[in-house]
Amino acid sequence: RQGIGEPSVYHAVVVIFLEFFAWGLLTTPMLTVLHQTFPQHTFLMNGLIHGVKGLLSFLSAPLIGALSDVWGRKSFLLLTVFFTCAPIPLMKISPWWYFAVISMSGVFAVTFSVIFAYVADITQEHERSTAYGLVSATFAASLVTSPAIGAYLSQAYGDTLVVVLASGVALLDIGFILLAVPESLPEEMRPVSWGAPISWEQADPFASLRKVGQDSTVLLICITVFLSYLPEAGQYSSFFLYLRQIIGFSSETVAAFIGVVGILSILAQTVVLGILMRSIGNKNTILLGLGFQILQLAWYGFGSQPWMMWAAGAVAAMSSITFPAVSAMVSRNADPDQQGVVQGMITGIRGLCNGLGPALYGFVFYLFHVELNEMAEVETLGKASKPNMANPTDESSIIPGPPFLFGACSVLLSLLVALFIPEHTLALRSGSHKKHSNGAQAHPHSPQAGGADGKEPLLEDSSV
Repeated sequence: RQGIGEPSVYHAVVVIFLEFFAWGLLTTPMLTVLHQTFPQHTFLMNGLIHGVKGLLSFLSAPLIGALSDVWGRKSFLLLTVFFTCAPIPLMKISPWWYFAVISMSGVFAVTFSVIFAYVADITQEHERSTAYGLVSATFAASLVTSPAIGAYLSQAYGDTLVVVLASGVALLDIGFILLAVPESLPEEMRPVSWGAPISWEQADPFASLRKVGQDSTVLLICITVFLSYLPEAGQYSSFFLYLRQIIGFSSETVAAFIGVVGILSILAQTVVLGILMRSIGNKNTILLGLGFQILQLAWYGFGSQPWMMWAAGAVAAMSSITFPAVSAMVSRNADPDQQGVVQGMITGIRGLCNGLGPALYGFVFYLFHVELNEMAEVETLGKASKPNMANPTDESSIIPGPPFLFGACSVLLSLLVALFIPEHTLALRSGSHKKHSNGAQAHPHSPQAGGADGKEPLLEDSSV
């Protein structure tokens, strides 16, 4: 067997940590390069770049997952990490090519989909949710320290050193996969797969979405996820740029903000979530998380002072309990052979949001004329002035962050829908479709259709 030792969750954890640590280092340089490359309509272009990447990931993730059932996980881990990190050195070589390659890299930037399949290959059913949680916590941990390190090095030694260091970490990740990661797909399963055609229903990203309306409970869950994750995906793509340019945070303050909110989120998803689940129940925890998200987005939308952003960041950490609570609700109430169907539906919805959310946020910023001036102005930005607002007399001076207010309205609708989700009955008629899906689920470890490279697994999937 190639690699070091037997395949384990720790191999997957190292791959994820190194990949996102490399990108975390680039948080500060990327904001600078983005504004310098697109001085006009910066938010709009940022949204379009991330939107294209998200939509391509949504379309390609199921196909790559299906192909990994045939050729093994290791080769596709290598492929996805390589193409995800390929844009990094281009940041200093050619910014235009850097953003173009970021957009196109969405076709292969689906490392999480392959990692989930890798973990499913090597874990028992009762271990899987814990293993997925470890991978998710590793993703959060990689982003707690790396932006601060990148910001410090950028200020002390310049952006070039940060890009070189990030490129080195990416190469280390690729080398780790080549030399240390063993193949997780059993050898005896691959010859059978070689002779069997790939089911295009399994590779169709819209296959799971078409089943959403076949069960009222699943439909309510999917609408809740769509309305709440759409603004979150948009916020993730533009918020650090917003803090830097509109609120006037320095690069070091942005890095500190990411670290503090990341630590609080880890605590919320471990300690606080467990207490809430035991004390107020599954559904009420979901509703509480959505309530925190509404407060957070409204605060971001109307907030104009740095202290408001810090307070809203603490609320944002509490809102991170929503998706683990949704996960627990489905895993507790759905039959084991039906959880995979819901997994495919929910991850398909989230993948779609990863494409639509950033584009929507960029477009709303553009509509409300929230634009940027030179970076030098940001460093001297006073609390009482907003010289980087394009039209300080229009709506943007009253509502500094219009997309966040739109997001709050979307999550409010999500909360109203979630009120109608039954807590203890989750009868999935769509389960019968999974059993007659023309081989879409024939492989016991196949990743679900509609998967995307999300920030963490939404549902613990005990059937993949």
